[in-house]
Parts: sequence; C-alpha cells; structure tokens
Amino acid sequence: MTWSRDTRLFITAPAGTEIALKAELRDLGLSGAKAARGGVRVRGGIRAITRLCFRSRIAVRVLIEIAQFQCGEERELDAGIADIPWERWLTPDRTLAVRSTSKKSRLTHTGFLAQRTKDAVVDRQRRHFGQRSSVERRDPDLGVVLRLDQNRATVLLDASGASLHRRGWRTEEGQAPLKENLAAALLRLSGWDRKRPLIDPLCGAGTIPIEAELWARGVPAQAYTRRFGFERWASHDDKAREEADAERRAGEARTLDRGPACRGSDHDPELIGAARANATRAGANVRFSVADLAEVEPREPSHIIANPPYGERLDDEGVWEALEAAVLRWRRQHHVSLFLPEDAPHIAATGKSPLVHPLFNGPIRCQLVTWNR
Repeated sequence: MTWSRDTRLFITAPAGTEIALKAELRDLGLSGAKAARGGVRVRGGIRAITRLCFRSRIAVRVLIEIAQFQCGEERELDAGIADIPWERWLTPDRTLAVRSTSKKSRLTHTGFLAQRTKDAVVDRQRRHFGQRSSVERRDPDLGVVLRLDQNRATVLLDASGASLHRRGWRTEEGQAPLKENLAAALLRLSGWDRKRPLIDPLCGAGTIPIEAELWARGVPAQAYTRRFGFERWASHDDKAREEADAERRAGEARTLDRGPACRGSDHDPELIGAARANATRAGANVRFSVADLAEVEPREPSHIIANPPYGERLDDEGVWEALEAAVLRWRRQHHVSLFLPEDAPHIAATGKSPLVHPLFNGPIRCQLVTWNR
C-alpha cells in the first residue's frame, strides 16, 4: 500500500520554529505547507513522507492523518476508533502505543483517552485476526496519536518512529545542550545563507557548527540506514519500499563534497574534545579550537551564532561583560545571532535594534536575538 499524494500530514516542530519548518519544506520541494501551532500541515504521499523523515533538519515527528470524527462522549470515541481499518497497518505480531492530547473538549483525561483508544484498536484486531497486538511504549511498531480539539477527534499515525531530532552522532554534550533540530532552526531563523563563513564562539559540544556544515552540504539529517516508523507497518509493501528507497537515493545524490568554512571555539578544552568527536561521527568538516571570546575575531565578514550557557555561568558578571564586549566588536563587520533566555540582560549594541524571535529551549522561554550586517 502506498499513500496518495493528497494524504494529510502534520509535521511537528519545537514551539516558535514553525515558520522555519515551513521554509524548509519549501526548500524540500513540498508546496502548499501551512504553519500551525506546534508544526506545519502539508499534503503528500510516500515520497514526501520519506523525504521529510530522511531530510528535515527541524521536524520532530511526521504524523499521517487517517481519520476525523465528532468526539464529545466515550461512545463516540469507541465508535470512531472501531471504524478505522487498523488491519492495514497493524497485525498482531506488531506492537502498538497510543498518545493523546485534549483541548477545549469534554473528554479531558489524556491517560483515559489513550487507554480507551488502545482498547478499541485491539478489540477490532480480535474480531479481525482472533488475536491482538502487544503494547510497547518505548519503541512501538505503530505509534498512534489521538488529538481532541473542541470535541473533534483527529487520529494520526507516527511515521517517523523515534524523534527526528536524534541524528545518531551526538553522544557528547556540553553544559547548555541544544537539540540538533533546534540548532537547525536557529541557523535558518538567523538568516544564514549557507555561503558566508560561520563561527560559533561558544560552541560547547559543537551542535550548531556541525548542523550548519551538514546543512550547507545538503547532507540528509538522518543516516541512510535508519529505519523509520512507517517502514515497520503492514502497509509497507514492495511498492512502498521501492518508492522510499528511491527517495533516499535521491537525497544522498544531492550531497556536496565541500561547503563554506564552519568553525567553533570554546574556552574549555574538554568541550572542544567532545565537539571534535561529535563532528567525526557526523562526518562534518568543522574546525574547532580552544579560545576565549576576546580572542575570536574573524578576518572576513562572517556569520557568528552562539548559544551562551544558561544559569550561573551566564549570570556571572564577568562572563556577561565579555559577551557584551564581543558583540559590540563583532557588530562592526559581522552578522551576529545569540540564543538567549528571555530574561537575559539587554546587550547595548550600537546601530539598528536587533531582530528578536521568541522561542523555547525545552521549558525555558528564550529568544534569538540577531544583529544584521
């Protein structure tokens, strides 16, 4: 079974990155995308699904919509789930997990909703197969998402499987860890053109410059060998497999051998060692060095972007003064972007007021502050 090109998809993303994800989808050749809270809606078939899972650097999950129905009561939930042909995707030898959300609806208990949905799915399996699937919450073959909004249910299948922010190369982390997909969103939101040299002067374990170098060369976000959720479903037959493999090969063929210079520095030698190890695993050509902020002065116009460490290190007066002095110096010749907590002190840089984009880093309210040059 292959999905039609008119299949409704919802691509989830970190809060505040929706417009960056929409732009990424356009670059990936997917038209008609519409930003929504928590992600982007778009239509596409198996090629689009594979492309998104394989190449999107910003997405968290790729969800496929399979049903909508009125759901203000338990009996409506039971009937709506029972009407879905689950045998297309889920045979008894495959595992299952259900997640749910509820917004402005009569049925509010998400744990109850997930349990009730699971019960309706396996009841249909018993009628169809005479047996049922087991539940596997950590790594299911079929992930089901139930969303209630104003007593309207939307049922989706998780095509990605494990979260797409995991690239497989980052085993070393710094003191202010940044997920790979959020780093990718920061790069796009900061306005980097993938041509200017890029420098992260507070690189920690190297996530930002590594993501930058791979993005600039068109390297797919996921490894060619990764198996996505949709590839474990009963519907993933030979035809679907051929289309998915063709999309993977096309993505690999677009990769460039060289890109712009990407560099990272930090005052901590241990972090630089971790960054180098991560870059090696990722296959990224990034040059890392040990340096204080005062020593970072690019010789040519560059794109400087950094995620300063939060908490006590950022609150320390000496650290903040050094960062502010560096920004004032860099602003004369370079494009500068800082990813800061919302309550961070104001940097009194000269010239035009910076662009400020509100974001989150997990539960922490943050902002990307950009001084264009």
